[in-house]
Amino acid sequence: MTALDQLFAKVRAENRAALIAYIPAGFPSQAGCHRVIEAFIAGGVDAIEIGYPYSDPVMDGPTIQAAAVTSLANGTGAAEVLAALKFASASVPAVVMTYWNPIERFGVAEFAKAIATNGGSGVITPDLTIEESAGWIKATKESSINPIYVVAPSTKHERLVQVTSKCGGFIYAASLMGVTGARASVSSSAAELVARVRKTSDLPVAVGLGVSTREQAKGVAAFADGVIVGSAFIKALQDAPSEEAGLLAVTELARELAKGVREGR
Repeated sequence: MTALDQLFAKVRAENRAALIAYIPAGFPSQAGCHRVIEAFIAGGVDAIEIGYPYSDPVMDGPTIQAAAVTSLANGTGAAEVLAALKFASASVPAVVMTYWNPIERFGVAEFAKAIATNGGSGVITPDLTIEESAGWIKATKESSINPIYVVAPSTKHERLVQVTSKCGGFIYAASLMGVTGARASVSSSAAELVARVRKTSDLPVAVGLGVSTREQAKGVAAFADGVIVGSAFIKALQDAPSEEAGLLAVTELARELAKGVREGR
């Protein structure tokens, strides 16, 4: 059982959702990323996703793309991603979110082992299909980490059954068709998607894409096991006049979102 598995058992016993925060490794700087992680934890975040910055993302909106550009310019590679993961996992359950290409370049079995060695609970792979997952599933089992896949409102029932049967830790439910980004409201299709997923699996379901406020977190926490927030935190850092001000904004936003997930039920 990973630290992530233990977290979801804990929040389920507390009858609430988990707050999961996303930050790309190396953003806003290598040291700054670690300070953001500290701000997340100070604000009450339950788990952290470390993003592996990638030059050709398919799921990332403009806010996260801009952060990835900064991260890559800061020299972020596998070593920096794993260092951020290790730093985060010392305090809360942590996973890496990455496209498949960096895993393949690193070595599939080696990457899974490196995640476990650095305290990580698992990996979210948004562009890896089930049909191409045999080697990855084998590697995650050998390293005892969670393979986390993404499902969307367009995913048909037969496909949901296939995908959710291969997941571990939680199932990532994308709240809408499109890319990441803070939005004025969370798509109504999110609740429907979670309900559909629950018919195929007993695993926790976490919703991402669009959550940016306490009220939105509260709304999603009413039907999901986890609330994932990324763009709103990154935007707070990008809009701040200084890194110090950005960190204060991140802590305050985390506190508000943490209240939201506790108010959902």
